Amino acid sequence: MMSLPDPLITISPDYLSGAPVFTGTRVPVRALFDYLEAGDSLNAFLTQFPGVSREHAVAVIKLAAKTVTLGEGGSKAA
Repeated sequence: MMSLPDPLITISPDYLSGAPVFTGTRVPVRALFDYLEAGDSLNAFLTQFPGVSREHAVAVIKLAAKTVTLGEGGSKAA
């Protein structure tokens, strides 16, 4: 398994006008979620963006999930 970059995501005005990108690439993180939201597989995304490793994409998905669930306090919606 390759080592993941730290941080996973870079935000810089030098890359895509400050849009979050996968660190070490110019691939916008939004592209990953656009693919998934459209019902495309992770493999389809990785085929189109070979500069992003599977491990990196999965780590970003997990980071997003953790970020979204912060503050929920373990409670479930009714």
